Amino acid sequence: MLSALIIDDEAPAREELKALLADASDVEVIGECSNAIEGLSAIHRLRPDVVFLDIQMPRVSGLEMVGMIEPSALPHIVFVTAYDEHALQAFEEHAADYLLKPVDAQRLAKTLDWLRAGKHPSATAFPGTNSPLRQIPCTLRNRILLIALEDIEYINTTVCGVQVIALNKQGVTELTLKILQERTALIRCHRQYLINLDHIAEIELLDNGAAEIITHSGKRVPASRRYLRDIKDKLLIG
Repeated sequence: MLSALIIDDEAPAREELKALLADASDVEVIGECSNAIEGLSAIHRLRPDVVFLDIQMPRVSGLEMVGMIEPSALPHIVFVTAYDEHALQAFEEHAADYLLKPVDAQRLAKTLDWLRAGKHPSATAFPGTNSPLRQIPCTLRNRILLIALEDIEYINTTVCGVQVIALNKQGVTELTLKILQERTALIRCHRQYLINLDHIAEIELLDNGAAEIITHSGKRVPASRRYLRDIKDKLLIG
């Protein structure tokens, strides 16, 4: 049985695809999302075998979203879109397949045959998904936030998840510290923290060789001895 997740900002498109997939007895649609931020959460929570993903979505595109997924959680990706200019980009042996809207039943059947063959998604970055992140998708209670990278003071992991702390707002993101370190200019200052160098006002050295970073807004962030020299070097270079 193939578990499928549909991510598309257009409800009629989701309904059409669900109706087509209902004809396949070995495919179960386990969820649907109307935007990429909800989609990220659903992928990590539900671990679907395949994601049918619209490329053109507001705020965060399908391609941008794929680049935010931890490689260990990467499902098969089938791009679904009305814009065929993306076809070559999606087909460079990274995506499971590519479907044009309106989805043709026979074409979808070929995609399902490919998926049933049990091939695994490539660990290589999908085309267009490895550019630096300029904003971090977050949730806060019942709100969805996109926090601009330049506004972020630091990011840290807690029992509640990965917390993004900005100048005048904060939220929880589905992105891991590893992805954030690789795809942004934030640097590691502690096993559980990333810091924005532009927001460092001073570094207070402690007796045990560690330190505390004080941001321009007065927040205090721990810095372990392991990462302190790198932070000092980057501040001097800057």
